[in-house]
Amino acid sequence: MNSVHVGVFAIAAAVFTPVAVSAEQADSVVPASEAFNTGFQEWLTTFRPRAVAAGIDDATFDTAMRGVKFDANVVRRDRNQSEFTKTIWDYLATATSDARIENGVRALAGQREALEQIEKTYGVEKEIVVAIWGLESAYGTFRGDDNVISSLASLAYEGRRQDFFEGELIEALKILQAGDTSAAQMTGSWAGAMGHTQFMPSSFQLHAVDFSGDAKRDIWSDDPRDALASTAAYLKHFGWTTGQPWGTEVQLPAGFDYLLADREVTKSSPEWAELGVVGVSGEAVPDNGPASILLPGGAKGAAFMIFDNFAVLERYNSADAYVIGVGHLSDRLKGGKPIQHPWPMEDRALSFAERIELQTELTALGFDTVKIDGKIGPLTISAVRKFQTSKAVAPDGYASVRLLDMVREAR
Repeated sequence: MNSVHVGVFAIAAAVFTPVAVSAEQADSVVPASEAFNTGFQEWLTTFRPRAVAAGIDDATFDTAMRGVKFDANVVRRDRNQSEFTKTIWDYLATATSDARIENGVRALAGQREALEQIEKTYGVEKEIVVAIWGLESAYGTFRGDDNVISSLASLAYEGRRQDFFEGELIEALKILQAGDTSAAQMTGSWAGAMGHTQFMPSSFQLHAVDFSGDAKRDIWSDDPRDALASTAAYLKHFGWTTGQPWGTEVQLPAGFDYLLADREVTKSSPEWAELGVVGVSGEAVPDNGPASILLPGGAKGAAFMIFDNFAVLERYNSADAYVIGVGHLSDRLKGGKPIQHPWPMEDRALSFAERIELQTELTALGFDTVKIDGKIGPLTISAVRKFQTSKAVAPDGYASVRLLDMVREAR
C-alpha cells in the first residue's frame, strides 16, 4: 500500500516488503530517543490546546498521554518504507500460502454465523472479508502490540507528515473519549493501524460498527465480529458490488496488443472475448461489467481481467499485489484453483535506487516519467511502454531488471 494510506490501512505494502536499507542509513535519518524526548514533551504541551479545540476533554488527554514518550523506532520504520520491495509471486507465496488458506477455512467455519449475517447486511461476500482479515492480522493472531497513542504522537512530533498524524491522533483520542476501548487496550501497528483488520483511527470513526450489540465498536478484543462487520461496511461505502468478482485469471491470444493492458482501457467480457481474451478454461469470462486487463508480472506472467470491485479493494490498500492477494485468497477459500500461468521467476524486483535510475534514464532518453520518485506508477509505466515500443518489444509496461538493462544500453 504508498506509505501511509489515508483510508483504512496504514502500511500499504508492509506484508510483502523486506527492508533494503542499512542500519547506518536508518540511524542517520532518525535522532536518538533521548535527544528528542525533551522536545517531544514540549510538543505535547503545544498540542494539547489543539486537541481540546477539537473536542478532547482534559481527563481523556491526561489519561491517554500518561507515560507516552517519543519512539524513534516508529519514525525509523516510517522513513524507510520507500526502500522496501518484493515481487508479486513472492508476495503471493506468503499471502495465499497453503497454511493461510487452511487457517482461513477454519476462520470461516468458526465465524460462519456472524459472517453470513454480515454478508446479508452489507452485501460483501464473507470470503472477501475473511481474506482481508487473513492478510491484515493472520485471522486475529497478529494484531500489533504497539501503543497507538505513542506511535501517532511520535510521528506527529517528528513532522514529516505532521498534519496527517496529528489528525489521526485526535481521532484516536476521540475513540478513547467515546469509550470504545481504553488507552491500554488501544494497540496496533507502528503506524497506528488497529485491530483485526487494521483500521486507522479516522477510518474507524467513519466506518466502524457495533455488530455484537454491546454498544461498543470493539475491533481490538478477541471477538472479531465488530472488526469483520466494519470491514464490510467500509467496502460497501466505497461501492462494493455484490456478486461481482474482483477479477479472474485469463489467457491472452498470440499477438495480443499489450497497449490494451491498461487500467484506462475498459471493455465488456464479450468484447474482450472477441479479441481472444478468455478464461483459463478457454471459455469467455462471464460478463460482470466493464473490465481491464492487468499484467502484474509483465507479458511473461499471469494476466487478470479485473472489474470495479478491484478498485473498491484498492481503497483498503492501493498496492496491486495486496488486492490480488485478497482476491485470490478469497477465491481459494471458495475452493478455487491456484493461479495457472507461471511467473517469470528468474526476475527480481528493482531496488529503490534502481527505480530512481530507471526513471532518470528514461527521462534523459526522452521518455519523460514526470516524477523521479522511485514509484512505478501510471506515468512511469507509460514511459516504459513508449520506450518498449521504440525497441519493438512487447509494451507491457513492466519495470524489470531486463528493462533497466535495455535502458542502460540505450544510453
